[in-house]
Amino acid sequence: MQTVTIPQIIERLQKLSADKLAVVYDFVSYLSEREMGQMLVKTASETFQTMLASETVLKRDWERSEEDLAWANL
Repeated sequence: MQTVTIPQIIERLQKLSADKLAVVYDFVSYLSEREMGQMLVKTASETFQTMLASETVLKRDWERSEEDLAWANL
């Protein structure tokens, strides 16, 4: 894969017509949104895994009689 630099991209963009720039902008926006979506999915997955891992530990506290007494008046 060829390495492309920002200045190279800018040089090419400066030669495009306004209608072509609109297409480029749409495509770059799509790529950016897709990448953000992938990061959100990864973060959500990691959060879910953490939740599952901590459930067992938290369950020990939730099932204690002291917890039942603490929440009895609510």
